[in-house]
Amino acid sequence: MAHRSDAPSMVAVLTLLVSILASYPRSAQSIGVCYGMLGNNLPSKADVVKMYQSNGITGMRIYNADSATLNALKGTKINLIMDVGLSDASSSSAAATWVNNNVKPYYPDVSFKYIAVGNEVSGGDVSNILPAMKNIYNSLSSAGLNSIQVSTSVAFGVLGTSYPPSAGAFSSDASYMTSIVQYLASINSPLLANIYPYFSYAGNTAQISLDYALFTSPGTVVTDGSNKYQNLFDAQVDALYSAMEKVGGSNVGIVISESGWPSAGGTGTTVSNAQKYNQNLINHVGKGTPKRPTPLETYIFAMFNENQKPAGVEQNWGLFYPNKQPVYSISFK
Repeated sequence: MAHRSDAPSMVAVLTLLVSILASYPRSAQSIGVCYGMLGNNLPSKADVVKMYQSNGITGMRIYNADSATLNALKGTKINLIMDVGLSDASSSSAAATWVNNNVKPYYPDVSFKYIAVGNEVSGGDVSNILPAMKNIYNSLSSAGLNSIQVSTSVAFGVLGTSYPPSAGAFSSDASYMTSIVQYLASINSPLLANIYPYFSYAGNTAQISLDYALFTSPGTVVTDGSNKYQNLFDAQVDALYSAMEKVGGSNVGIVISESGWPSAGGTGTTVSNAQKYNQNLINHVGKGTPKRPTPLETYIFAMFNENQKPAGVEQNWGLFYPNKQPVYSISFK
């Protein structure tokens, strides 16, 4: 056969392949840590940001617009989820004031990625989530900040059915999620979800094995059609995907806005279990889930043990003690 000068060389093909692989997201790039501030002995905001940088943590979630933290984040390129309460977005004017006071002055020096409108909202307030989301979205648009995505953060409890994952469906009490999911689809934003296999395990140790909750099962535990589940985290996330698909959200992604394991204070809470869960989570989420095998952006809860939270497990989610020493060894690299 005659040599074709226009055929790609093996070197060119390999070079292209290497470049494609190099551009593929890695799990370490999708990991953040939630920075809760309910402690009276925590490091300064500036020191906390330095800890994120020195540990290679590339994302942060804060639960209010804290000016000292925002100032410390300037120029760091740390991706930020920032929460806003429903009362601060209850009207167009309130939302505009909040955006002008707490986002616009810091942009683009602070890498705002998502505004979470409400966190695990419950009761009568659920009807206010979507109007507040729209108010924040419109205020960001008016301010020329369209690159910042708007969502809300929900608990796994919005599901009424979660097993098997393909049967995932919102509960009758969470019918408000239909309009929220459809709105997220229309603005191309993901749903923020707080996913805690720990609570499912601790509440049902008779039926849920510790290995399944800690990502340490040696093989498949749940088979759901063509999908095989070796850990509870994947099963819970895919149940939420299934629920969104049923209400018109097939194109809506999920960002894990909280997940973690406490090191003390309750059932199955040891330093070893907390280290296993969080390190395995970091190592796992780059692969995605059986239903959606693409990297899953994830924020671990939480940076510190917080002594002003209720006694028990709530005070023991931290990766670090307030004195900046690690509760256990963990790598974000």
